[in-house]
Amino acid sequence: MKFVLSHSIVPEAMALLQDAEVRVLNTRDMAENKAEIADADAMIARISHVTAEAIAAAPKLKVIGRTGVGYDMVDVAAATARGIPVVLTPGANNRSVAEHTIAMLYGLSKNLVEGHNEQMKGNYAIRSKGVTFELLDKTILVLGLGAIGGEVARLCKANGMRVIGYDPFMPEEKVLALGAEPVRDFHTALPECDFVTLHMPLLDSTRNMIGADEIAVMKPTAMIVNCARGGIVNEAALTAALNEGRLAGAGIDCFEQDPPAADDPLLNAKNVIASPHSAAQTKEAVIRMHKMCVEGCLTVLRGEKWPYVADKKVYDHPIWKDK
Repeated sequence: MKFVLSHSIVPEAMALLQDAEVRVLNTRDMAENKAEIADADAMIARISHVTAEAIAAAPKLKVIGRTGVGYDMVDVAAATARGIPVVLTPGANNRSVAEHTIAMLYGLSKNLVEGHNEQMKGNYAIRSKGVTFELLDKTILVLGLGAIGGEVARLCKANGMRVIGYDPFMPEEKVLALGAEPVRDFHTALPECDFVTLHMPLLDSTRNMIGADEIAVMKPTAMIVNCARGGIVNEAALTAALNEGRLAGAGIDCFEQDPPAADDPLLNAKNVIASPHSAAQTKEAVIRMHKMCVEGCLTVLRGEKWPYVADKKVYDHPIWKDK
């Protein structure tokens, strides 16, 4: 049994693979290592593309693992066509990403980055700039109320914020149970929001979900937080709005080009707090994600169905008949 890993995983997860052959490639694209993946039974992709080319180059492949819930870097259709489940780890990083989102809200509302930078230069007068504010009674629109978005909604409510929730797949009573006011069309809530935060996968239906038209109806004092996936927010539109003073700030954990170049326009826009796609990288979350991913892959290799996969239609494939 051979596991090919795009990057190393924590010792707690490696311990589960003590009976397997393990190769760590340190690659952003599995297809670049065709010799190693040719006889792989399993691939675990942390921050690496698993393209149709890579899947075709691995005739023995039975499972692909993702240490997280995002799967936009994996050609799920190609995997499903082969009956190869793409294992995900939902729930493992919920609290970490939710806390990171709240940290962004505090960082933006308290102007922490500029305050720190100016204080280090000796500019004590930055304290009187007059741009900081409390979260109490501010309105936040949470787009996507799954495990992470739901936790964000609860934490925002605990901070005394008014929470508006949008999730087309969630019944209104469940949105209300999170302490959020449900809306069927999130566009109607944009003009009244002080913050918008996004918590959904990058799909064709969510790409550019927040673009120039959406930003145009938001208050110039509003702020956007994206700890989900780059591409859900149109980066050109967001950059222009920040630089032109049509939005007050943004907290960005993930960019469309990930990692972003040093001269990325959004990275260098006004009033941006950026983190290196690290919302899910707390010690606790990483251990949970890596162990859960390995456990899911081992489950599939035993011929058992792992419930958390990118496309459940994979189990309709003939190789899964009677399993």
